[in-house]
Amino acid sequence: MCRNNLRVGIIGGGVAGASVALYLSELGVKTTLFEKSKSLVNGPPICHLHAGGNLYRDISDKQCLTLLKESIELIRLYPESIDFRPTVIAVPIEDKGKPSGLFERLAKLQKEYSLIIEEDEKNKVLGDPADYYKLFSYEEILVLKEKKSVLSPKSLDEWMIPIAKNVDLEKLQFPLVMVQEYGINIFRLAAIASLWLDDIDCATVLTEADVVGVEKTTDSFIVSYMKDTETTTLEFDYLVNAAGFRSGTIDDMLGFKRERLVEFKAAYVTKCSAFSGAWPEVIFHGERGTPNGMAQFTPYPNGYFQLHGMTKDITLFNGGLVKSSRESSQPKLGTIFLEKIDKGWNQDAIYTRTFSAISHMAQYIPVFKNAKVMSKPLYGAQQIPGEDASLRAADISFEGERYARCEIVKASSVLNMADAITKNLIELGYLERSMYKKRVFTSHERVKEEEIEDLAQEFAQERSYPKAIASRSFSQV
Repeated sequence: MCRNNLRVGIIGGGVAGASVALYLSELGVKTTLFEKSKSLVNGPPICHLHAGGNLYRDISDKQCLTLLKESIELIRLYPESIDFRPTVIAVPIEDKGKPSGLFERLAKLQKEYSLIIEEDEKNKVLGDPADYYKLFSYEEILVLKEKKSVLSPKSLDEWMIPIAKNVDLEKLQFPLVMVQEYGINIFRLAAIASLWLDDIDCATVLTEADVVGVEKTTDSFIVSYMKDTETTTLEFDYLVNAAGFRSGTIDDMLGFKRERLVEFKAAYVTKCSAFSGAWPEVIFHGERGTPNGMAQFTPYPNGYFQLHGMTKDITLFNGGLVKSSRESSQPKLGTIFLEKIDKGWNQDAIYTRTFSAISHMAQYIPVFKNAKVMSKPLYGAQQIPGEDASLRAADISFEGERYARCEIVKASSVLNMADAITKNLIELGYLERSMYKKRVFTSHERVKEEEIEDLAQEFAQERSYPKAIASRSFSQV
């Protein structure tokens, strides 16, 4: 039952908008969520839960500690969306960095994880703090190389076996690092959010609803949207702009100015039948934007792998990073990128970039040269508030009293973002102070694992991806 007459409109049904809708509607707030696409959480490729940010060497320790805390919160919110398998961080010989450059940060993160557990035992979602990370010497890897891969690894050593058996060890510096940064499945997250919101009386979800106008009055916002060729208007007391990379268009409609960047990225879906056993995720560090840019190897069931390569021939694009202007809060992506987002990819581009990704990965995992292209890429554009393209930990900004912008860069920031909106609603007198950080989510108790699996696979197929990448079959360490 809804608590009061407060009406909150949320524009954008990505991970930010869907999570805010879930959070507020569970508090009894009447929310209406607008999503242009056919289903929720349909945006940039999400695959890695940055529980410490070790994938990025160029961000501050402060951001890494924030990502650790936020990732723990996200696991607790969406546990059924998490792939509980660790990540291996490897530094190639030709790279300018050294494995030892990671040690101080890892120790800080391990200590912080222990402190977070002391605050609440339920935060122990990354395993024992003593096992947050482990270093593997060259000699230890050679021993593991002689062991048989396993389908359900139970230890960090067992997770490392496929690395020992398949990676070209002579191209890497040692030690290798294994860290408890897990995967997150965008299709499962979409299914969970959809099922939960459908179960909450105070939540209204409007999909295939394209917001075409927003007007601010003295004490409300008028939102016009088009659905099935018909334009409808609704009035709200409070508005949340969660329109992702198109957030600037909503700001422009209201005459608000905000500096932001938008970056187009893609990841590539492949299949390789040469392996047995379960893989961890693997990150081969490299300098962003160069031919030796970071390579990211994300495993899924049945031999499917998602690839990132931080080069301009793979994940990054010439002209794919743009910024807002004095005239508009919306950065202007080139037509080629908007056509990819709105209409899809042509086959030549799919094969050219996917084969570049395969080749990039095969320099470290030689047998992967035989991998096959399996679908269109996972792709989209993300906004980054301000002017720092390396920013990863961000959440929200406000304009006036009743307008909030969701500005997350990583999915893990959604709860901090929702907390800030709740705090603002308390300050405005709409909610009681007891609602702040209440975070009582009951809908998941009424949703079954089979429902999540079925809907996640349905979303994958609907979006033209293999069903397997919507499944979860990894063992928890």
